[in-house]
Amino acid sequence: MKLSLRSRYLIYIIVVHLALVGLTWLVLQKDKLWFIASELLILTSAYIAIRIYKAFRQPSEFIASGVEAIKDKDFTVKFVPTGNDEVDGLIHVYNLMIDQLRQERTRQAEQRFFLDKLIEAAPIAILIFDYDERIAEANPKAAELLGQSADALRSRTIGQLNHPVLNQLAGAPVGLTHTVKPNGVETYRILRGQFMDRGFQRQFMLIEELTAEIIETEKKAYGKVIRMMAHEVNNSIGAVSSILTVTESELENADLKRAVRVAIERNDRLNRFMRRFADVVRLPAPMLVATDVTELARNVHQLMEPQASARGVSLTLQVPDSPVIQPVDVGQMEQVLVNVVKNAIEACGHGQTVVIRVSAQQLIVRNDGTPIPDSVAANLFNPFFSTKPDGQGIGLTLTREILLNHGFTFSLLTEADGWTAFTIRWNGVQSFA
Repeated sequence: MKLSLRSRYLIYIIVVHLALVGLTWLVLQKDKLWFIASELLILTSAYIAIRIYKAFRQPSEFIASGVEAIKDKDFTVKFVPTGNDEVDGLIHVYNLMIDQLRQERTRQAEQRFFLDKLIEAAPIAILIFDYDERIAEANPKAAELLGQSADALRSRTIGQLNHPVLNQLAGAPVGLTHTVKPNGVETYRILRGQFMDRGFQRQFMLIEELTAEIIETEKKAYGKVIRMMAHEVNNSIGAVSSILTVTESELENADLKRAVRVAIERNDRLNRFMRRFADVVRLPAPMLVATDVTELARNVHQLMEPQASARGVSLTLQVPDSPVIQPVDVGQMEQVLVNVVKNAIEACGHGQTVVIRVSAQQLIVRNDGTPIPDSVAANLFNPFFSTKPDGQGIGLTLTREILLNHGFTFSLLTEADGWTAFTIRWNGVQSFA
C-alpha cells in the first residue's frame, strides 16, 4: 500500500527524532545536565517540525476544501486571510474564482429561467430533442397541438407520435422551413433546426399554425373579386333583362320569342350563379341558439333520404338516446349538413353506404364510396376548388366559412379502412386520432 506524502513526512520526523533521543541517551546518559538540555532541544525541534508541517499542509487543506465545495457545486464557500502571505495569495485567487463561478451560474440560471418562460409562453409549438432525437421538452402549445401532455411526449421520437403534421417531415433535411396541410384545412409552417449543447448537436422544431392568416388573406382576395364581378354582372343583367322582357312582349314571331325567352332564362341563371358566389362573401355572423344536434341530424336525414334512394345508396342515422345540445345557427348548420351529406351520396355508387353519426363530442358523416386521392385532399377546402366537371366549389367553401364562424374544428379525409369521413367537433380541439 502506497503511503501518502503526509504519512511519509510524519514517519520521517518521528524516526529522526526517536533516533536523536536514542543517540542522546547513549552518549550523554552519564552527564545528566547535557542529557536534559539535549532532550529539550529535540523536543523543540519536534515542535518546530510540526509547525512547519502544519504550515505546509495549510494550502493543501484549503485546496481540498475548495475542491470539495466545487464538487458539490457550492459556490458560497469562501476563505478568510490567515496572515500567511503565501496562503493568503492562494485564498485570494480561490475567492476570485468562486465569485466568478457563482456569478456565471447565477447568469446561466437567470437565462435558463427566461428561456423556459419564453418557450412556455410562446404562441407557436416548440419541441426540443435530446442527443438521440427523442423529445426532451415540449411547451404547452406543442402539447395542445399534439393532443398529449408534455410528460407523455418526453422520450418519444417523431415517428412514435404518428401525427400527420409531423409524419410529412420524415427524412426532411434539417435547417429548412416546410409548409404542410395535414387535412386540407389547417396549414402549418415548420422549422426543423439544430444547436450545439456541450459540444454535441441537438435538434429543435418550431410549428406555427398559419390557418387563420391564410384564410383571412383568401377571404379578402376572393371577396374583392366577387364583389367587383357581382357589381358588373348585375348591372349588365338588369339592363339586358329589361330590354329582353320588353322585346319579348313586342315580338309576334314564335321562333324569335322563344329565342328571347331562352336569353332571359340564361340571364336569370347567370344572376343566380353570381348570387351563390356573393352569398359566400355576405355570409352573416351565426345567430347561436341552443339546439339539439340529434334533431337537426334527423331532419337532414329525412330530407336527403329520397336523393340517396334514387342512387341506390343506403343513408343511415346513428344518434344517442339523450339530446346533444350545442349553440349553433340552425339554418347555417342545416346548410352545412345538406352540403356534406349530398357530397357523400354523390361519392357513392349503388349498394354503398352513407352514415350520419352524432355523439356528445362530434358529428361525423362517413361513406364507403370513392376515396379522396392524396393529390386532392390538401386542396379540398381551398376557395372554389372542385373536382366535378360542372362544379363551382361553392359548397365546401361555404361549409368552411360557416364552421369556422361557429368555432368548430373539422376535417375531411379518407381513413385507413377506406371510409371517407367528414368530422365536425364541438370542443374546439383538433384531434387526428
